Amino acid sequence: MPDFSIVIPCYRDEAPLARLLGQLRRLPHQPREIIIVDAADSRHCAQLCEQSAATRLTGEPCRGRQLGIGAAKAQGDVLWFLHADAQLSADPLAAMAAAIQRGAVGGYFRFRFAEPRAWPASILEPAIALRCHIGIPYGDQGIFMRRAVYHQAGGHAPWPLFEEAPLVQAARRLGRFAALAEPIFVDSRRWQRDGWWRRSLNNRLLALRFMSGAAPQDLAARYHSKNDS
Repeated sequence: MPDFSIVIPCYRDEAPLARLLGQLRRLPHQPREIIIVDAADSRHCAQLCEQSAATRLTGEPCRGRQLGIGAAKAQGDVLWFLHADAQLSADPLAAMAAAIQRGAVGGYFRFRFAEPRAWPASILEPAIALRCHIGIPYGDQGIFMRRAVYHQAGGHAPWPLFEEAPLVQAARRLGRFAALAEPIFVDSRRWQRDGWWRRSLNNRLLALRFMSGAAPQDLAARYHSKNDS
């Protein structure tokens, strides 16, 4: 089992972060370290980190920069990047270790919506799997990577959105980037609030604009205005 460093950006996400840290503590295999990069300088976040023996760093509210700060401090053989609202499968470290031992430079987990689910989830999940195969898996799918490969690939772009895109593209040029069968569960509350099809369409339009050359900073402002409460 390689040593894992887990990097989690946080910005006013203390409630889901507490759930995630609890799940991490209960895993059958434990990481070398958990690094939280707090962009709100929150006392509650600091307390959660202390209770979970996690390292807390601070940074500006830009997910790409937060991830880069955490990765720069990480010491594990493999870096695993998680969103604060992720929900985990039974033994994700073993699944990643097996992929690395089979020669993968990194990879990502299968996208699954967490409960409560609705019928569109069963259509969107295979569509997302196809998009990841021909395009880019996003950060909510628990991207992991050998630490040396991460730095060789240039790390996360210092962007607030689509920060993983150039990293994954570069990593794929360096070796096999594995699509794991094991799921990671993504909070469905925003899809339920905004409408499953409406939110998915908005996300695809943003991705198309990004691929057409739009600035990630401009897209992030549009993303939050349309998708966040």
